[in-house]
Amino acid sequence: MEIPTRFGDNDMLGHANNVAYNRYIESVVTQFQMQEAGVDYVKNRIAPVVVETLCRFHRSLSYPETVQAGLRVGRLGNSSVTFLIGLFGADDHATAAATGHFIHVYTDRDTETAVPMPAAARAVYERFR
Repeated sequence: MEIPTRFGDNDMLGHANNVAYNRYIESVVTQFQMQEAGVDYVKNRIAPVVVETLCRFHRSLSYPETVQAGLRVGRLGNSSVTFLIGLFGADDHATAAATGHFIHVYTDRDTETAVPMPAAARAVYERFR
């Protein structure tokens, strides 16, 4: 996935602020969930929510750079899925500028409790392990 940086992503040091990196990761995971796993955050009563995030910074990204992002699935639990993400700059597709993870847990919106993930979603995640 390509993510264009924005002028407002940069901080006073001239590189993307740490918040921007987390937004890039969130965008990758959200797009994957909607396009690949069929998650509809508006309509689905059973939907994943974020319970943990992590971002490790390896080198700077900055505007006007296009970020290349890669995603794979790590651990699969009964109700949880761990997404592993790498962010790469336009000038170096071999070395990640940042790596991180997002852990989603499937929940029932009405009861706000964890529930087993749908079988169709699990099948998608298995393909990306």
